[in-house]
Amino acid sequence: MMLPTHVLAGLAIALPIATIAPELAPAAFAGAAAGSVLPDLDMYAGHRRTLHFPVYYLPLTSVAAILALAVPMGATVGLAYLFAGAALHCRMDEFGGSLELRPWAERSERGVYDHYNDEWRAPRRLIQYDGSPGDLAMTGLLALPLLVLTGEPVNWLVIAAMLVGITYAVLRKWLADVVEQVIALTPRSIVAYLPGRYRES
Repeated sequence: MMLPTHVLAGLAIALPIATIAPELAPAAFAGAAAGSVLPDLDMYAGHRRTLHFPVYYLPLTSVAAILALAVPMGATVGLAYLFAGAALHCRMDEFGGSLELRPWAERSERGVYDHYNDEWRAPRRLIQYDGSPGDLAMTGLLALPLLVLTGEPVNWLVIAAMLVGITYAVLRKWLADVVEQVIALTPRSIVAYLPGRYRES
């Protein structure tokens, strides 16, 4: 799924804090947003493998949540939501499309890497690919409660995520063609350093 969907999903799981402990809401939203982005920092270095941990983020989330309950403060709540956002991101990727330049072609069975079992988990394709109509619809559904139940600056982040998501969804298939054309014009010595999903097109 596309990054805006991940970010909004992370913000959504932090919504209860806004009601239960509003003074901790900024830390929860910040941690959830950061955690939702964290796994995709491996975008150009072993994507869905280097920083994607579908097993290990869960116990880290549990430990951090216990700490946050025992010592409720901005730092502990933010840390708990950071790990929760990262864990949710990895699970969402598993239910999305495959890791390839054109995931709608469904030629790859790599969804997200499971370090615990040392294997790739197959994509379940409930959301066919990042930027698909289903992905964009999910982004919109996640945005609605956030826009209604939060204020600034979360609202601005939600609006920005929606704008990025809409733009990406409109351009998604065209971008795959552009990448392929750029790679065709790129020296092989440089192409060798590009992510495998681009070289396999």
